[in-house]
Amino acid sequence: MSEFVHTRVANRTGMITLDRPKALNSLSLAMVRDLAEVLSAWRIDPAIDAVVIGSSSEKALCAGGDIRFFHDCGHATPMGGSALLEDFFTEEYALNHLIHFYPKPYIALMDGVVMGGGMGIAQGGPDCRIRIVTEKTKMAMPEVNIGLFPDVGGSYFLSRAPGQLGQYLGLTGLTIGAADALYVGLADLFVPQAQMGALKELIEATPGAQLRAAIGAFAAPFSADAGASILAAQRDGIDRHFGAASVAAIMASLEGDDGEFAQKALAAMRQRSPLMMCVTRELLLRGAALDVADCLRMERTVVRHNFEHGEVLEGVRALVIDKDNAPKWNPASLDQVDAPMVERFFAPVWPAAAHPLRHLD
Repeated sequence: MSEFVHTRVANRTGMITLDRPKALNSLSLAMVRDLAEVLSAWRIDPAIDAVVIGSSSEKALCAGGDIRFFHDCGHATPMGGSALLEDFFTEEYALNHLIHFYPKPYIALMDGVVMGGGMGIAQGGPDCRIRIVTEKTKMAMPEVNIGLFPDVGGSYFLSRAPGQLGQYLGLTGLTIGAADALYVGLADLFVPQAQMGALKELIEATPGAQLRAAIGAFAAPFSADAGASILAAQRDGIDRHFGAASVAAIMASLEGDDGEFAQKALAAMRQRSPLMMCVTRELLLRGAALDVADCLRMERTVVRHNFEHGEVLEGVRALVIDKDNAPKWNPASLDQVDAPMVERFFAPVWPAAAHPLRHLD
């Protein structure tokens, strides 16, 4: 494994620890490859009954992909033409697929920041996942903030959130905590951060085959401690506003609501890429009718178009490189975005037989 991904086996449980604390465990291509290698090996290893992924730091499980890497690669060659970028997204999405269909319990300790690519490595499928959050969890799919879109399977798991919650999370990119993560269906169990040490001791002491039941019993006394869900309280308004027929209609609906929650959502959307908000809305509508593999194939196509357009490169420049927080979005305003612009992001890049994720099923 690389210097940032540590693995070991304890009591028939494979332990993965992300250890890149200065970057909040942002995923490099080498880290994606390390994770894919060990998870593929453990998947068929009869000596491994469960897998746990966590962090060396309580500040974050994973803040996403390494966006400085995206920026550097995107500018080192003609936009969208970097082989390293192509490899990163192909291999990252294949890793997300591997995790979704993992045949053994896959336990994600979602303490601290869990955003973007971090969600992709935490969101196991319904047959394997045990997603644990704490009061310090800061969860988001904030990609529209950097001119990207909610990928790593976001078109699948956000589109399956209740009502219009997925559209809300995808279009605003705003952060939620433990109670909201549980309500939306992006987490399973709550454990106070002060009890995480005891939980890790339990994991070490429990045979992997018994881990699911043991963790459930450990977390049960804390089930009421996550607090009240803000999204649950705001659900009617979210469904009304974000169920509108276009991004422009959503924002117009929010403008007519002087409540603090609606105004915060509107203020966030005014900062996001107009084009990528429209692409995101369409992505989630399409994703609702697709399976995991087809969602990831769709995302792989959209991300190729995104880098060719350059919106993400400008977003990363403004927020991370120059830090002027003044991205020059293209187009600059929502009224300049038309349906053909959005549709082009979904146009096939490869013949089906040559798609880099054609082997996913």
